[in-house]
Amino acid sequence: MGKCYVFQPTPAALKGAIQLGIGYTVGNLTSKPDRDVLMQDFYVVESVFLPSEGSNLTPAHHYPDFRFKTYAPLAFRYFRELFGIKPDDYLYSLCNEPLIALSNPGASSSWFYLTSDDEFIIKTVQHKEAEFLQKLLPGYYMNLNQNPRTLLPKFYGLYCIQCAGAKIRLVVMNNVLPCTLKMHYKYDLKGSTYKRRASRKERAKSSPTFKDLDFQEMHEGLYFDADTYNALMKTLQRDCQVLESFKIMDYSLLLGVHILDKKTRDRGFRGDSKRQGAQKVLYSTALESIQGDSKVSQPLPDDDTMGGIPAKHKDENLLIFLGIIDILQSYRFIKKVEHSWKALVHDGDTVSVHRPNFYAERFLKFMGTTVFKKINCKWEIFEKAALGNYYLIKLPFFRNIPTEPSENLSSDSTIHPAHPCHGGSPDSVLDVYLVSVCQSILEVIRCPHERLLVV
Repeated sequence: MGKCYVFQPTPAALKGAIQLGIGYTVGNLTSKPDRDVLMQDFYVVESVFLPSEGSNLTPAHHYPDFRFKTYAPLAFRYFRELFGIKPDDYLYSLCNEPLIALSNPGASSSWFYLTSDDEFIIKTVQHKEAEFLQKLLPGYYMNLNQNPRTLLPKFYGLYCIQCAGAKIRLVVMNNVLPCTLKMHYKYDLKGSTYKRRASRKERAKSSPTFKDLDFQEMHEGLYFDADTYNALMKTLQRDCQVLESFKIMDYSLLLGVHILDKKTRDRGFRGDSKRQGAQKVLYSTALESIQGDSKVSQPLPDDDTMGGIPAKHKDENLLIFLGIIDILQSYRFIKKVEHSWKALVHDGDTVSVHRPNFYAERFLKFMGTTVFKKINCKWEIFEKAALGNYYLIKLPFFRNIPTEPSENLSSDSTIHPAHPCHGGSPDSVLDVYLVSVCQSILEVIRCPHERLLVV
């Protein structure tokens, strides 16, 4: 019933029908006056028939006749306004240029389309998922009002195309991984270990999506400064609490890793994307989405980081892009049966399908201890050396610390990176410096993410 993805027209005709339907319905919505969203607005379904020869209300087109349904149009208009999306920008992104088909690495049969400006993803969903999303809308509305900064999917529209006896349901969402910046690693992480390894077929792709066991083998964790780590985990905890309250499970964290240390800055397949220009959507980047105060570093609008979160892995400086995906799975009877069956054969705590509360706890534990780690920025003072007013300072993690005196240092403070105590090796695991403590202000250490920590 809900898996009718057989569509008679060509893929080009399908993409054209999507753009024509969205263009017509969103355009008509602009004539409706703004007002508060009411409870009944979440359950409204508007339908329009678009014959190929056109009508008094609809334009003629070169595709087969189809019917286009829009779910909760006023509610989704409010969601778009909440994220600063203007109707003209929404229509321009979705309808001005051809949609780009993306491959799907997951187990679902969904199709994905990306807008040419890198802003929006269109995903086909099953009937039960569309129905579940519609039931979620009142709670989703409440959550977004309380917390627009979230890693949960940002839904901008829910639609359905009916043609030749087939129904295709579509949801428009934010794009988590910008294609204008090459993702050197991509992961789909659930916090489970049962069959959580990329297949041979997936690994053979030019840009594979790896899984939990692959991450543990390929990375020893991604390191963030304390403020960023705490902000990231706070956001994940808050989002998981929302998902648990809706009895949602089996979601994933989509994680993209871009390595900054490459000699040539790798670009994606559309280096001239308009996304490098003015940003259309508020809270759309990874850095904007995490909770935090003003201490969390914010990139300049033209710093070309695409809103990635600065991180470190061994000697590599990274940009991290992430978001929670696949949240339209509730712990219904079929999932309970699936978990019970798997638990008879395997350790029940390792499979991906699990009770929502346990799933959230395991997910957060895996992210907070295995995937994301906090940099220890504390200085350890060994002893006062017999060299005047100098202390021996141990820096357990940072390297390549600038040797120029900071503005925060007095003229009497000196840093000696070339002192014999350093061992003459700039790549040593423990960098030892002699820092003058004639004044009360010590040296300022520059972190890998370009923020200054004052000790």
